[in-house]
Amino acid sequence: MSDSPNTPEATQPTATPGEPAPHAPGEAAEHTPGVSVRHTRFKGEPRFPDGPTPDPAGSHFERRIRSFQPRRSRVTAGQADALQRLWPKWGLDIDGRGVLDLEELFGNAHPVVLEIGFGMGEATAQMAAADLGTNILAVDVHTPGQGNLLNLADQNGLSNVRVGNGDAIILLREMLAPDSLDGLRVYFPDPWPKKRHHKRRLIQPEFLSLAATRLKPGAIVHCATDWEPYAEQMLEVLTAHPDFENTQADGGFAPRPDYRPLTRFEGQGLDKGHVVNDLLFRRVPHDTSPPTGA
Repeated sequence: MSDSPNTPEATQPTATPGEPAPHAPGEAAEHTPGVSVRHTRFKGEPRFPDGPTPDPAGSHFERRIRSFQPRRSRVTAGQADALQRLWPKWGLDIDGRGVLDLEELFGNAHPVVLEIGFGMGEATAQMAAADLGTNILAVDVHTPGQGNLLNLADQNGLSNVRVGNGDAIILLREMLAPDSLDGLRVYFPDPWPKKRHHKRRLIQPEFLSLAATRLKPGAIVHCATDWEPYAEQMLEVLTAHPDFENTQADGGFAPRPDYRPLTRFEGQGLDKGHVVNDLLFRRVPHDTSPPTGA
């Protein structure tokens, strides 16, 4: 800290031309349509005091190679309002500090499907609306997408959606009980196309072994990607894993199920000739046979 007598007593926020004046200490900032809240807060002040926490697990767990990279982009006023207003009700910080009671989280005992990486949440909201009897725990680290999905859920009265913020690996390993999930969805994960980055891809044997411990027998793992080399790797890894079996008799890719919406982004890719592959694998029953020689 500087000892200069010219050091101001407190750092005051400054207004950006064309935007509302910043709020004073202790006052709430007003959301103006089209204005990002990041322009009207103090240095060091949380973007969303009642919303998702940046890196909620912090340094409580070992460092490892991550399959995701947090993206920071503009949060609209509507998304910011949803984060502030709805996060305490429907949001979940993945801090790894306790096992979740999914019935308490959703307020019912309906089946729960985990979706890892939901983008802006349009497809998630459509699937939730089409199947109100299934709860969706949707996890991502993209703040605008979190706000957008909360907003869509609110606008459409979707009480079967909960939004998780943080690392899905920590969620699976530390916060979900064995056999607690009825399905797993991984749609269009980062393909990490460069060979030296392939180790960052999510669908790996170690991930599947972890997921298998949390999936009930018969639960479906549904992956989709428009990156063909990644699709081939997914098929190879899932086929080789002893805890999963392909739902397709020919052992190949599956047609896109009707319940997975065709997103605008996916449609644009198809118009350009991209090939989208779906994979549907089933969690096999647990092996309860006694060890050989017992």
